[in-house]
Amino acid sequence: MPELTPQVTRADIVRAQARMFDDFKPFLRRTPVQKLAGSAIGLECAEVWFKLEQLQVGGSFKARGMLNRLLSNVIPGSGVIIASGGNAGIACAQAANALGVTCEVYVPELCPPAKQQKLASLGATVIVGGAFYPQALQACLDRQRSTGALLVHAYDQPEVVAGAGTLALEIEAQAGIPDSVLVSVGGGGLIAGLAAGFEDRTRVVALEPELCPTLFEARRQRQPVDVDVGGIAADSLGARRIGRIAWDVTEKWVRQSLLVSDEAIRAAQLWLWREMRLAVEPAAALPLAAMQCGAYVPRADEKVCLIVCGANFDPAALA
Repeated sequence: MPELTPQVTRADIVRAQARMFDDFKPFLRRTPVQKLAGSAIGLECAEVWFKLEQLQVGGSFKARGMLNRLLSNVIPGSGVIIASGGNAGIACAQAANALGVTCEVYVPELCPPAKQQKLASLGATVIVGGAFYPQALQACLDRQRSTGALLVHAYDQPEVVAGAGTLALEIEAQAGIPDSVLVSVGGGGLIAGLAAGFEDRTRVVALEPELCPTLFEARRQRQPVDVDVGGIAADSLGARRIGRIAWDVTEKWVRQSLLVSDEAIRAAQLWLWREMRLAVEPAAALPLAAMQCGAYVPRADEKVCLIVCGANFDPAALA
């Protein structure tokens, strides 16, 4: 792979961590890491670390990037505006609420009712902006041009990626550096932040549903391309094109990009509930699914960190 200069660096992430956790203490949580022996959960590796980011404010890792974006900019009287499949919108609405500013969220039609209800409960103005995320984004951009609100992107702004990258610093401080980190990919903000934060000190592995192969297909064609998206995790991993920042950062730091079937994702989601009482959305089950189905095969002595990224879904789906 060609050497590229990432648009977000570990130094940016260190500054984001200080800004969010030291200067604005009441908002974010340092979510726990749970370590289990691989054999205890039927996996052939030394340890599995679950980074329980579904316990974050707003129910997902997105709170980190949204807060960093808002704290890094002057917010106009017209507030903030974002297009989101749900999780980024929820996080942005909560950050806006904490800062006392208004928030508009454009969602696609596939955004689950539970996420739309959560947005409304946070005081956000919710607008359905089309069938899929690209249409919602375009409607959001049109509205932003008329209001001058601060535009927040769900995954493709430096402050958003740097905020997500604070997860890497937090894992390192809590548990050390694992041999590998398995992470779900949609638009790529989370994996870009983790990869920039860890640099070459661990193996960061990109995971996508077979029906949302955004990064996988970009790598196959050697450039970001639009892909068709669908399936069980499309509401949170349904970006049709990998973000420009994620493309640059992952080309430098990420060596593996793997696909996982919807059936494996669903099985892992149910396993996490039945065996660990972790109620998580399908996107958060991808890392475990990749190991359970054999898409990712660790070494016997490997310490693997699984990013459990979110829990914004209807829990009735676990019945």
